[in-house]
Amino acid sequence: MATDALPSPELLEEFSQFFRLLSEPARLGLLCQLKQGPMDVASLMEATGFSQSHISRQLGQLLKAGLVSCEREGVRLIYRADDQLVHDLCALVQNRLRLRLESQLQHFISR
Repeated sequence: MATDALPSPELLEEFSQFFRLLSEPARLGLLCQLKQGPMDVASLMEATGFSQSHISRQLGQLLKAGLVSCEREGVRLIYRADDQLVHDLCALVQNRLRLRLESQLQHFISR
């Protein structure tokens, strides 16, 4: 796809599915936790307060999307969010929110 071409309806649907995946607060929370380093489900339960079944369901979707990876260490499954895309997206969103809040603060102060 050329950078100035409009995305096809099929590609727009893929974009929409991807952003829907990221719109779930539990999945975002798990990504943030895993961005700090690899963890197993028990550690994620302790860190987030989510149930095992909820975490497993959300991790399954993140795995399917390729945003996390998993490997077995003995009887434990260790999850990682080491895809550069996760780091880039988090940095992009954090920067955008920071800029927006700074702008709102400046507008408020200048009144």
